[in-house]
Amino acid sequence: MSVQVVAAKMAEVELKDVSAGKALPAESPVTPTSEEKTLARNEPQKEAGSSAAAATSPTAEPSAKAGEGSRGLLTPSAAKMPQASALKHSDPQQNGGDAFVNRDGTVAEAPRMKKIQFADQKQEFNKRPSKIGRRSLSRSISQSSTDSYSSAASYTDSSDDETSPRDKQQKNSKGNGDFCIKNIKQADFGRREIEIAEQEMPALMALRKRAQGEKPLAGAKVVGCTHITAQTAVLMETLSALGAQCRWAACNIYSTQNEVAAALAEGGFSVFAWKGESEDDFWWCIDRCVNVEGWQPNMILDDGGDLTHWIYKKYPNMFKKIKGIVEESVTGVHRLYQLSKAGKLCVPAMNVNDSVTKQKFDNLYCCRESILDGLKRTTDVMFGGKQVVVCGYGEVGKGCCAALKAMGSIVYVTEIDPICALQACMDGFRLVKLNEVIRQVDIVITCTGNKNVVVREHLDRMKNGCIVCNMGHSNTEIDVASLRTPELTWERVRSQVDHIIWPDAKRIVLLAEGRLLNLSCSTVPTFVLSITATTQALALIELYNAPEGRYKQDVYLLPKKMDEYVASLHLPTFDAHLTELTDEQAKYLGLNKNGPFKPNYYRY
Repeated sequence: MSVQVVAAKMAEVELKDVSAGKALPAESPVTPTSEEKTLARNEPQKEAGSSAAAATSPTAEPSAKAGEGSRGLLTPSAAKMPQASALKHSDPQQNGGDAFVNRDGTVAEAPRMKKIQFADQKQEFNKRPSKIGRRSLSRSISQSSTDSYSSAASYTDSSDDETSPRDKQQKNSKGNGDFCIKNIKQADFGRREIEIAEQEMPALMALRKRAQGEKPLAGAKVVGCTHITAQTAVLMETLSALGAQCRWAACNIYSTQNEVAAALAEGGFSVFAWKGESEDDFWWCIDRCVNVEGWQPNMILDDGGDLTHWIYKKYPNMFKKIKGIVEESVTGVHRLYQLSKAGKLCVPAMNVNDSVTKQKFDNLYCCRESILDGLKRTTDVMFGGKQVVVCGYGEVGKGCCAALKAMGSIVYVTEIDPICALQACMDGFRLVKLNEVIRQVDIVITCTGNKNVVVREHLDRMKNGCIVCNMGHSNTEIDVASLRTPELTWERVRSQVDHIIWPDAKRIVLLAEGRLLNLSCSTVPTFVLSITATTQALALIELYNAPEGRYKQDVYLLPKKMDEYVASLHLPTFDAHLTELTDEQAKYLGLNKNGPFKPNYYRY
């Protein structure tokens, strides 16, 4: 029998068996072993012409369904293999085609292994999501990179319910409804977030443990307006453990973690915030915190000055009864100094932003890490070789520049202060005016605390694809309002990422609509926030318990001793050991052995 006849019969038997879903007979002399099948699969395929001919052969059967036709051919136990393995060789008469020599001496061509396309796989790729399915898919893709403030961020905004929280009637498990959040059902997930944050906030936890017996804030009624995140929740629960009553709103419309707000509401806190508030919602939430019957706040914890400004303007009598204000941002501190200079600040205020533990740690180290996180999550940008201009070389600017330089970016700096400018030059950055580089840079980052740093003239001259973002607290640094004109098109790419398209098709990438990038689009290191939060807690304790006359109606810096205490609470995390002065050394330096170790004018 010739090789061609055997090969033809072999192919016919195999195709019939595949289509019928039956195993080949055990006694078939040409049944290949599993080893031979593997070898056959790995052999180079036939020429395109012979493959096409095989595909159109009248003996070919339709593709087998998954789990049926493939069972007889591919399952090793489906057919009993010959005891002696067949030898494989190439027959020169068949142009190098593969053949098997069987036990009886006959030579057979190796069967061609048909590539099976499973019907259900084809259907899977041909499926098109429904309208709801597309929305869910888009939501999952965008939010995984931009709304992910933490490990439980997938629960944030996971509901398709677009009803405004202001239109909902929600109550926690104890029947309390004095809050307004996105979804109280997310409380369990938020609680896990808070527990994770507690592990990275050793100083606050130590302060809670040491002082909760004394209750130094007993009787304090604190109204707060900060970013509502897991780290803020640890601060709020610490204040509560120290005796304070708290009511809270968000200082940023994009930074609230909805699951954390739910956990706080479930724990009995009056929280009025959700991610994605409108401007009207923002002020409504602040008013709900302040304007409540039978509750007069006596302490303010602010971030940005909006809460202080609202009470000062809307409730002047309430403002006069405040015992103290604690402010942590450049913008808010600037507002306080303006009030003080005008003689309108009728309560003492603590400038936490310029305390060493806030400025040298939160502003510098926090931004050094979070700037990269925010840009990566929103744009997936490659930093190596990119030209970046950073507007402002304060502590925030220093952190941003250091991170970008380390990633291989070419960094330019703009600055108005000659001292900061000289620092930038000595650190290896080129000092420029924004107009000089605006056409060539790939990324523009503002961190000045000023207004109109990037205006429409700059935006018009930017290159196609330029990324624009802000690392300052306020959204005034980028003139976003100038972009809301009829000739420009806004295209939402993903959450907190907009393409602004010019008539000539040029587009820039605007992040968080010009608001604070790291807390709007990513997350920040919890440990660094522990330093700031502990400083805020101690400032509240200091102002609330200060004897009459210690603090007048002015803005004060945190005492140096408190800065050092906050730093010392965080050192055990690093297994760090401080050196102690001897009596002789302390006398020589004119210092107390227990500090403070630096005068107030010392620049760290």
